[in-house]
Amino acid sequence: MKLLIVYGTTEGHTRKISEFLKEEAEKSGHKVEMFDATLSPPSPRGYHTAIIAGSIHAGNYQTSIQHYAREYHEILNNMKSAFLSVSLVAASQDEESWKELKEHTNTFLSLTGWTPDHIEQVAGALLYTKYDFFKRFIMRLISKRSGGDIDTTRDYEYTDWDQVKGILKKLEEM
Repeated sequence: MKLLIVYGTTEGHTRKISEFLKEEAEKSGHKVEMFDATLSPPSPRGYHTAIIAGSIHAGNYQTSIQHYAREYHEILNNMKSAFLSVSLVAASQDEESWKELKEHTNTFLSLTGWTPDHIEQVAGALLYTKYDFFKRFIMRLISKRSGGDIDTTRDYEYTDWDQVKGILKKLEEM
């Protein structure tokens, strides 16, 4: 399988997840090319499968992946593709938050015209040490309100790496 991974990231965790996917796919013998969506990635034409990964912040995914998916939605819709949505909500059990997350994902897909074969909601990371003062303060308040981690001197990674590996298996089985 010739796999294309295009990602958008804010603090770097979605890039880390994309790099992990690339390494796992290469271990399975797949040819993989990975691109940051802000750096003019190539068309998905010529690839067997595409994964677009983005993280959600304040209800929106990175504009770079939105532009990419919109520009190439016709090609993406005619090939095997997956959307990997990274968020802190995916680590929670709060039904209302999950409902909002799915609405944001559906809005993103509706705006782009892309209909991926698979959508995976993946838990991200709370990267206090990478945030500026204001964002660290806001994220701590949100985390405290939801019963989450509030020690701002360290970072918290909630990603289930076995779940991420499973995305490749799902795509291989399609």
